[in-house]
Amino acid sequence: MNRWLTAVLALGLIGDVAAKDAGDVINLSIWKLIIPMDDNGDDVADEVTMPTLRLFEDPDFFHLSEDKDSVVFRARSDAPKSEGSKYPRSELREMKKGGTVKTSWGTNDGKVHNLTFSAAFLAAPDQSRDVVCARIGDSEKDLLTVRLKDRKLLIDRENSKPVILDDNYEPGTFFNLMIIADNGRIRALYERKQIMEWEVEHDGLFFRVGCQTRSAPEKGDKPESFGETAFKSVFVTHK
Repeated sequence: MNRWLTAVLALGLIGDVAAKDAGDVINLSIWKLIIPMDDNGDDVADEVTMPTLRLFEDPDFFHLSEDKDSVVFRARSDAPKSEGSKYPRSELREMKKGGTVKTSWGTNDGKVHNLTFSAAFLAAPDQSRDVVCARIGDSEKDLLTVRLKDRKLLIDRENSKPVILDDNYEPGTFFNLMIIADNGRIRALYERKQIMEWEVEHDGLFFRVGCQTRSAPEKGDKPESFGETAFKSVFVTHK
């Protein structure tokens, strides 16, 4: 059995059990959610953590799709941002199991760190046309992003050339990507084929998935414009 099918089976994605909540599609026990809202008036985006996150949904930025087979993330251009962030997001940040303690790992720490997902970009702001659905980074910067820029689906890398996955991506098309960090490198498998092996050593890393809208009204986008993504599966291991 190949690694891709093993991951799919482990997620329970083969079957007819209908999802009722976002937490039925994505195992939320190892995440916290940064949301594009500011309910307490501190000008910083709010967060939702476990156990509240397990049954949390919002029709504007984090919810099941109409078909109940994926989780939709949306962030408006004018939404509140996290402290130190340039862009609004509706995004899961990797945590240790239980969702209350931040995780941190390195590309050369003796373990194999795996993020596997099936995702689609659904919408992007009219002017910037720039949305991110997955990231690897530390608390200060991104090391790697999975990004839609105009019609190009790509993996952006710090201080390295981007890897183009699809130079004419059709919005709404789901794609499968596996990212593996180990032995001082990061590899990527797109639709089961390895398309990148990047030598890089970095510590203090964690995964993020969801929607980061790389837009702002000052860039010319309308305040109500938004980025939107959907995920049918997200699978993380550290072994």
